[in-house]
Amino acid sequence: MADPRREAERRRNAHPPKRSFQDQFSDDTSPVGAELVRDRETLKSLSGKKLPKPQETRIMTVANQKGGVGKTTTAVNVAAGLALGGLRVVVIDADPQGNASTALGVDHSAGTPSLHDVIIGDLSICDVLKECPHVENLWVVPSTIDLSSAEISLVLENGREFRLKNAIDEADLDVDYIIIDCPPSLGLLTLNSLVAAKEVLIPIQTEYYALEGLTQLINTINVVKQSTNAELEVSTILLTMYDKRTNLAQEVASDVRAHFPEETLDVEIPRNVKISEAPSYEQTVLTYDPRSAGAVAYLAAAHEIAQRH
Repeated sequence: MADPRREAERRRNAHPPKRSFQDQFSDDTSPVGAELVRDRETLKSLSGKKLPKPQETRIMTVANQKGGVGKTTTAVNVAAGLALGGLRVVVIDADPQGNASTALGVDHSAGTPSLHDVIIGDLSICDVLKECPHVENLWVVPSTIDLSSAEISLVLENGREFRLKNAIDEADLDVDYIIIDCPPSLGLLTLNSLVAAKEVLIPIQTEYYALEGLTQLINTINVVKQSTNAELEVSTILLTMYDKRTNLAQEVASDVRAHFPEETLDVEIPRNVKISEAPSYEQTVLTYDPRSAGAVAYLAAAHEIAQRH
C-alpha cells in the first residue's frame, strides 16, 4: 500500500500552487519585481540626502509650447525634490490656469494676491509669496485667472518683457532655486519668463511628434538670448511619460539624446498613475506617494539637476 504522505507530496510537486499576484510583483527575478527593487534602492539612497547649494540663485524656466508634455508636473515635482534635499526653492506660476499653484496646495482663486499683481506693478513678489503646506523650504508665487489679462494690458507698455525679471531682481530672494512654470505658448508671459531666467528646462514627451515644435522653441530662446538675455541657455532636457516597453519610446529617447547629449538627463520620468492623481489632492507626487515609480524618478531628476551644476 502506497505511503499517503509520499503520495500527497508527489501531487503537490506535480501541481505547484499558483503564485499570488502580490508574490509575482515581489519576486525580483521578474521584470516588474526587478524594477520595484531598483526603485526601492534608489529611494533609499536619495531620501534624506542633502543637495549641494549653488553659488548663486539658479533661475530656471520650464518651457515647452507643446501642451501635455508634463511641463507643470515637472516644474512642481522638481521643485519639491530640490526642497526635500534641503534647498530653498520658489516656484513662480506664470500660467493663468494656475495648475502649479493647485499642485503645491496654495490658494489661487480670483482676487488672491498673485503674479498678476506683480506683473502690473501693484505688489512685489514678497507680498504674494505663499508657503507650500506639504514641503518645507518651498514657496509659491501663485497665479490666478486674472493673469490672462496681463498680456493684453502690457502689449503697448515699454519694457513689457522685463516685468518679471525686474520683480525678481527687486525682491532679492534668499533662495537657491527659482523655478518658473510657463503657459503652453510663446506669448508675452513666456517671453517674460525667458528674459528673467538663466536656464531653460524643457520636458519632452517620449511619443510621436515629440520633437515637433522644439525647433521653434529653440529659435525663440536664441532670439531672446541675442536680444535681451545673453545669459540664457538650455541647460536641461527631461524625457517624460516614458514607457520602456515600447520601441517608440526608446527610439524617441535615443533621438533626443543624439541631438542633446549634454543637456538630456540620465533619468526618464515613467508613465505613472500616481503622478496624474497627485494634483487632485493638491500635492506633488513626492508627498502624495513618495514610494511610487513617478516620485522616485522625479526625486532622482532633482538630484541630477542639482549635481550637474
